[in-house]
Amino acid sequence: MDEKTEALRDIFLKVADEETVTESQEESRGSVAGEDSSEQRLSDTIVEMREKFDFETGLSDEQLQRLVRCFYDGDDDETIAAELSVSPDTVFRGRLDVHLVRDDDPPGASVDEETRRLVRAQADTDDETLRSQLGLASDTVEKIRAVVDAETRSRRVSHRFRTTFEELLTDADLSTQHVAAAHRDGLTEATEDAEVDVDF
Repeated sequence: MDEKTEALRDIFLKVADEETVTESQEESRGSVAGEDSSEQRLSDTIVEMREKFDFETGLSDEQLQRLVRCFYDGDDDETIAAELSVSPDTVFRGRLDVHLVRDDDPPGASVDEETRRLVRAQADTDDETLRSQLGLASDTVEKIRAVVDAETRSRRVSHRFRTTFEELLTDADLSTQHVAAAHRDGLTEATEDAEVDVDF
């Protein structure tokens, strides 16, 4: 703080209540959304998805919140299943309910993107015909269809629900948001009513 700023501060403190000023300054030092806010937004997103889409599993909203958090923590379906005390298949179906598709879905099927593309292109073909054409087990074909359907639902809403999850739960994105918010709020307070002298 330079001498001029110190002098201005002293003058201001003489005509204002010092405790009030200090308290106001402490409150305005940038804001970062708390955990409660993040949890509420996550809950609201899942409720909105349930209203918009038919969920296949009987997982509660709270279980789906935990599933989403575990997914972004990098947990596999078996680990999430243990956390929720349900089967890995229920976790797989629950992920699809909330548009969380993995690159190697369905689990354990070793299905490449070309196979998924073929299933996607033949949406009106019955499972048995597809099974014969692709040389896959019936349950694998059904699961691929479920994955394709989840991808389609996500695309129809421009992946906005998954984007919301990533904004809330991806560390890198959170850090960027928090720093930007704190920086922006702090700068707004610091530069409010400031005189800008730019010499062109």
